Amino acid sequence: MSVRLKKLEVILNMKNRNKIIVDLGNKTTSFMFQALCFMLFFLCSFFSSAQVTSEIDTTKIRIGEQINYKIKVEADSLALVVFPEGQTFMPLENVEALKIDTIKRDAKFLLSRIYKLTQFDSGVYTIPRQKIIIDEKPFFTDSLKIDVNTIEVDTTKQKLYDIKPIIEVEESGSNRWQLILGILVAIALIAFLLYWFIWRKKPLTEAEEIALLPPYDRAKLALSKLDESQYLMRSEVKEYYSELTFIIRKYLDEKVYDRALESTTAELINRLNLLKDGNQIPLSKETILHIESILKRADLVKFAKSAPDTALAEMDKITIDKAIDHVKESLPEPSEEEKLLDQKYKEAQERKKKRRKIWITVGISVFLIIATFIGFGIKYGFGYVKDTIIGHESKELLEGNWVESAYGFPPVFIETPKVLKRVDSPIPDEAKDKLTMTTFVYGTMLDVFSVAVNTTTLKVPKQTPQTKDTENPTFDLLKVAEQSIKGFEAKGATNITVKQDQYVTPNGAEGLKTFGTMSINVLNTNNIVEAEYMLLCFSNENVLQQIIITWPKEDVYADEMAERIIDSIELKAEETEEEK
Repeated sequence: MSVRLKKLEVILNMKNRNKIIVDLGNKTTSFMFQALCFMLFFLCSFFSSAQVTSEIDTTKIRIGEQINYKIKVEADSLALVVFPEGQTFMPLENVEALKIDTIKRDAKFLLSRIYKLTQFDSGVYTIPRQKIIIDEKPFFTDSLKIDVNTIEVDTTKQKLYDIKPIIEVEESGSNRWQLILGILVAIALIAFLLYWFIWRKKPLTEAEEIALLPPYDRAKLALSKLDESQYLMRSEVKEYYSELTFIIRKYLDEKVYDRALESTTAELINRLNLLKDGNQIPLSKETILHIESILKRADLVKFAKSAPDTALAEMDKITIDKAIDHVKESLPEPSEEEKLLDQKYKEAQERKKKRRKIWITVGISVFLIIATFIGFGIKYGFGYVKDTIIGHESKELLEGNWVESAYGFPPVFIETPKVLKRVDSPIPDEAKDKLTMTTFVYGTMLDVFSVAVNTTTLKVPKQTPQTKDTENPTFDLLKVAEQSIKGFEAKGATNITVKQDQYVTPNGAEGLKTFGTMSINVLNTNNIVEAEYMLLCFSNENVLQQIIITWPKEDVYADEMAERIIDSIELKAEETEEEK
């Protein structure tokens, strides 16, 4: 009996021990599960630490007023945050986006940005959710509703007036006048420099005035200046005789013998004697002897270092002075024919000098023009410079004052080089009750460059409770594009190539893009021009919007115009009943 009791006690003890182990295991498992949950919560909170909120300063505005839409982002200091850009707030218009404001809070940054939004049509609008990128992960704000009210007008106090007629407004000036002014200033500066250095009659120097004197007066003036010199006082006899002999030789060179300057004393005296013996000059024997004795004395002073007395030197100067007078008296006065020939020579020299000035002026002007052309050609391209000088129709349109406006309803916002004019669209009589069409154009396809905006609206009967679920008619854009291509062919276009692709405007409107090339017969000519075209079609319920652009092929300015026009296109969808 006792043995059984002991066995039973042992069994009970083992069960209690197993129960304790099981309870301990359960408690351990529960603790580990709680710890794991806490870690998961901590990791989730760590990886989701960024917070994005939005707010507006008012929910009700009047037409044209602005609201401040503020986006706040709380993120880690190392996080890369990208705020919305552009017109992402449609149907509200983003007028201005202020700079991002940054505030440091503990280990995080609080970033905020204010967008100024407005709307010019009354109604209830919803600001769509905005996407903010934080470390390549998208976060979204909440959508907000805005009530835009009209401005009530009290007609009992405010008088109403008829619509005023259209007033012609002068085209605003461009920067062209600045370019013209700069060119005129440059031309004036160049003309002044040419006049100052080439054409201006410069004041004559003393040497030039002396050179214009007759030989006799020039020789006399040189002798008087020799008197004023201090050669003899400084015992500079060699310089004195050099100057004295040069005066007589120069005078003889100009009036008697044209090689008197380079001849030796013996050669010059022999020549004078020959001329005297030949009765070509009526010089006396005594005058020739005096000249010979002075020249020989000068040779001794210059080459043999002879030093004659000062009184003799002064006497030699007086002798030379008298010799010059004798030569002048002995030479006959020039005849009228000689004077006339001399005058003609002077006039010929003046004409030669004038021609030289003209050639210098022309050469400098041509050089400056070529240098300017090459300089601008290197910077802007030679084709651009040539088109600027000669003129280019597409270039003038591209660089003119462009017009940004809205056409049709719902409006098509587009920027064009000229205002699009409304034209009457031919609608068959059987279709007038089914649709309306408005068309705005600049140019025609036959002008090669043209822009057209067309809006077609189907007249849908007002829905009743019985027809509420009836589907509204829609447009097949592929068929619309096909019909437009047939319209090109009907206007004489040939060799049309067709490519199609999806197109999305900057504000998110989706449509069909049809583009390619074609051959156009230029208006009033027999010339065939290769052109490019772009057809954009958009459909919104019962509305079809088309933008058609044609431009010359291989025209860089037309390519830029077409690209600028296409990039400016924005569509505004018609308001639904709920938005109204």
